[in-house]
Amino acid sequence: MCCSMGDSSSSSVRCKSKQIRIQDFYSVLGVSKNATKADIKSAYRKLARSYHPDVNKDAGAEDKFKEISNAYEILSDDEKRSLYDRYGEAGVKGAGMGGMGDYSNPFDLFESLFEGMGGMGGGMGSRGGSRSRVIDGEDEYYSLILDFKEAVFGVEKEIEISRLESCATCNGSGAKPGTKPTKCKTCGGQGQVVSSTRTPLGVFQQVMTCSPCNGTGEISKPCGACSGDGRVRRTKRISLKVPAGVDSGSRLRVRGEGNAGKRGGSPGDLFAVIEVIPDPVLKRDDTNILYTCKISYVDAILGTTLKVPTVDGEVDLKVPAGTQPSTTLVMAKKGVPVLNKSKMRGDQLVRVQVEIPKRLSKEEKKLVEELADMSKNKVANSRR
Repeated sequence: MCCSMGDSSSSSVRCKSKQIRIQDFYSVLGVSKNATKADIKSAYRKLARSYHPDVNKDAGAEDKFKEISNAYEILSDDEKRSLYDRYGEAGVKGAGMGGMGDYSNPFDLFESLFEGMGGMGGGMGSRGGSRSRVIDGEDEYYSLILDFKEAVFGVEKEIEISRLESCATCNGSGAKPGTKPTKCKTCGGQGQVVSSTRTPLGVFQQVMTCSPCNGTGEISKPCGACSGDGRVRRTKRISLKVPAGVDSGSRLRVRGEGNAGKRGGSPGDLFAVIEVIPDPVLKRDDTNILYTCKISYVDAILGTTLKVPTVDGEVDLKVPAGTQPSTTLVMAKKGVPVLNKSKMRGDQLVRVQVEIPKRLSKEEKKLVEELADMSKNKVANSRR
């Protein structure tokens, strides 16, 4: 393909030039053109640690480190490597992937590869001294108590919450106004320290966040208002809209109303945890409401109409004649609205208990005996 333009001699020169370019990145890492991704990664690790400017103070070490990182960034990516093998460095640049590609600088590439690999980074920091760690704010929790009907139909509540807000005195920096931070002596401004532990398998190194500076690489005189935290606890009143259908254990999330973050971190969220006070009469079963009523044996035989309590108020319920003990009657759509679908509701289930009197008057006993005789005669006639 490279010999498609110009005369044969100039084409040969172009082909030779292309071959030299292809070998350049491979030779920078000291690997062959057929090297696997694992070989390339291993070679980069070894060279990057040797030439990292925080370790190697020789003149030209930083340029060599950048050259190594540039080669690795291209050869470790299958698409970029394929373009490079076919068209050389010009092909990679032509595809909009020139230079350092996705990494704005080689130190980002280095840290992304060694992050979380205990001791591999050795405590080498990012360029430019301190590495201010952005820390997101913690979530806050609030216990919200509702009565039965508030949970069923929803409600809007004004609540008072307590949370950590950015300190106005130091503008959230945690430093005493008028003072300047200094480099942390424990970590040398890197924000990390290396811990070494000797084991039967050798020395194990682990990179940890520096405690004195909390990973910022800087030490400041603490602000008197917030004791150096950059945040102070304050109360705030907010309006909370509770949807219909919540139950005990439901959690409502209010974004951004938790604790403030540190050093530009995002605020946490507020979680309102619902606790519902039970109703003494109506019981809840998911979206259904359970109610138990008692009727006399006469009403069970003849049928009756009852006044039944519901979340909508008292409603007439017709008990059909011949209702058996423990029968469940359904009052459609008198239950709890489905959460986030308030137009859909469960049912109210009414369990009927038939009360049998323990003692009867003479008149009642006589009538029941007559009823029993009639029932026996009816059965006997049906068998003839």
